[in-house]
Amino acid sequence: MANQSNLMKKSLNTSRWNYLSYAVIIIIGILFTFPLYWIITGAFKTGREINATVPVWIPSQWILDNFARLMGKRAAPLFTIFGLDGPTVPAAIRWLLNTVFMSVASMLLTCITSAMAGYVLAKKRFVGRTLIFTLVVCAMALPKQVILIPLLREMSALGLYDSLWAAIFPIVGWPFGVFLVKQFAEGIPTEMVEACRIDGASEWRTFTDVMFPMIKPGVGACAIFTFINSWNDYFMQLIMLTSNKNLTISLGIATMQGESSTDYGLLMAGAALASLPIIIVFLIFQKYFTKGITMGAVKG
Repeated sequence: MANQSNLMKKSLNTSRWNYLSYAVIIIIGILFTFPLYWIITGAFKTGREINATVPVWIPSQWILDNFARLMGKRAAPLFTIFGLDGPTVPAAIRWLLNTVFMSVASMLLTCITSAMAGYVLAKKRFVGRTLIFTLVVCAMALPKQVILIPLLREMSALGLYDSLWAAIFPIVGWPFGVFLVKQFAEGIPTEMVEACRIDGASEWRTFTDVMFPMIKPGVGACAIFTFINSWNDYFMQLIMLTSNKNLTISLGIATMQGESSTDYGLLMAGAALASLPIIIVFLIFQKYFTKGITMGAVKG
């Protein structure tokens, strides 16, 4: 009877802790999602409701005036290829396409280079390997502002200033991506690489057919981190991009603001538009992201 009583008390205490944990998680989830909710609902509010002293939690009338002003204030060519401009569209659409292209290109190039570099640093033994990895780790602690002027001069010398590639290339050699993939590759048995070498497989085939499928969760996590980092890198975009047709969505919305007043409805409409690709990318890569974080915690 005593044992049964102790088990019942232990079970009751466990249930209480579970309920408390669920309550804390729900509260934290609400706090994290509330800004997104406020932005999305604010994009459909009138100016009076947005600036009301008492917060209006749900719009009394869902309007599209904020999006209409966002799309109607400026115009830009839909695309520019070899110096030729495409048809004219609202500038916000061009800015959104610029941001998507910049983030996707940065993500793909960074994942490719990080996967190769991480594999080599983890599974190859060569002179200077430790020094290179040490430099990669040190570069992770180096603020981007320190190297901004050399990057700006480099992009100008290459003729890439005021182009999307000027905001893409500085992100490609992201040290954190190399570090992340290298840690995943460390957990793969070296015998797998040796078996491929005995079977006569080339280095490229060993990497593409054996190593890459195993480090795919790490590459997926690197893809999400890179996409978000590129999308939110306002400071780099501000320095590298100047012309109206090459702006990103965040820069374009910032240039629409007046000096003496702020159109919060326009800001929220632009923020709601800019948040959609981030949400879509996370939903697509969610499996790799969660798996990558878990594996990284175990192997790190």
